[in-house]
Amino acid sequence: MREAIYLWKKEEYPYPYAGEFLPNLRAYLHEDGEERPAMLVIPGGGYAVVSPTEGEIVAKKFFEAGYQAFVLTYTTNMFQQVPLGKLPLRDASRGLRYIRKNAEQFHIRPNQIACCGFSAGGHLAASLAVHFDDPALAGEPDGEVSNRPDAVVLSYPVITSGELAHRGSFDQLLGRDASEEELDWASLEKHVTAHTPPAFLWQTFTDETVPVENSILFAKACREAGVPCELHLFMEGAHGLSLADEDWAEGRYGEDSIYNMEQHWQSLKCMYAQKPEAIPEILAAAARAETLKEFAEEWGKALSAGAPHTKPSADPSARQWPDLAKAWLDKIWEKAYVSL
Repeated sequence: MREAIYLWKKEEYPYPYAGEFLPNLRAYLHEDGEERPAMLVIPGGGYAVVSPTEGEIVAKKFFEAGYQAFVLTYTTNMFQQVPLGKLPLRDASRGLRYIRKNAEQFHIRPNQIACCGFSAGGHLAASLAVHFDDPALAGEPDGEVSNRPDAVVLSYPVITSGELAHRGSFDQLLGRDASEEELDWASLEKHVTAHTPPAFLWQTFTDETVPVENSILFAKACREAGVPCELHLFMEGAHGLSLADEDWAEGRYGEDSIYNMEQHWQSLKCMYAQKPEAIPEILAAAARAETLKEFAEEWGKALSAGAPHTKPSADPSARQWPDLAKAWLDKIWEKAYVSL
């Protein structure tokens, strides 16, 4: 893993309560000079945090499958202070443009860059797939470089803002008083067109957090628009399965996976310095942490002391999804659907 690649300059980054955090990429690169496809991994977290359970562990899986892999740590809204609006989309757009602009340096095929998003990260990946030409993204650095993914892999994604919405994600993204126009923009099944990149989706029927209909709605919209799409629905499994394998079940997310938590740490420190009374006592030790490692340890203690937690278990069916996605992507690259 390389050092963080920052996507904003400090003086231009607009989100408050971020402390010293800046949205960034972490790269996992083969150094053999072979030209490869790339995968931009976008973890979930309900737009409140960026989950370390869906970052490095997933990037390494695609790295092992021959990809140049990157993990995006994007802007989230931990304290429900200021709605995010299109800022996470701007982070993702900048990240994809950076990868494509530097494709030669990273030995990447510039027309084979996919995004893999989880839950709210799936909403962000799918947002880039349908809103890549949004006017809010037009004035970015490297604006001459395409920010359209060539394919998206959507893992138990948040999609609709309608009746079957994961309401918490939209509260964080748009605020609880979001307008109908804003909610319509964020209901992604309504914005699939023939220019939307090919999509692979997977979810479980028993997902208790994001209704499985979210994946079905997006797949249906792809079919109606003529967008190549593959959908896998597994019989059972909780929300947030990540790789659904033993490493995930045992909490082995990668030696460096806590970098996704930098924003948690910086936001908590910032809020604690400004409004210490607003921080629950259970999080006070984490708020006072001097290093990211110390913060991650105190954060874990706080979570384990909270609501009862059921130990996750690997799922023999759902754990197949990375291989299924890889096989599907091989077909997409071969058939050059990316030219649509």
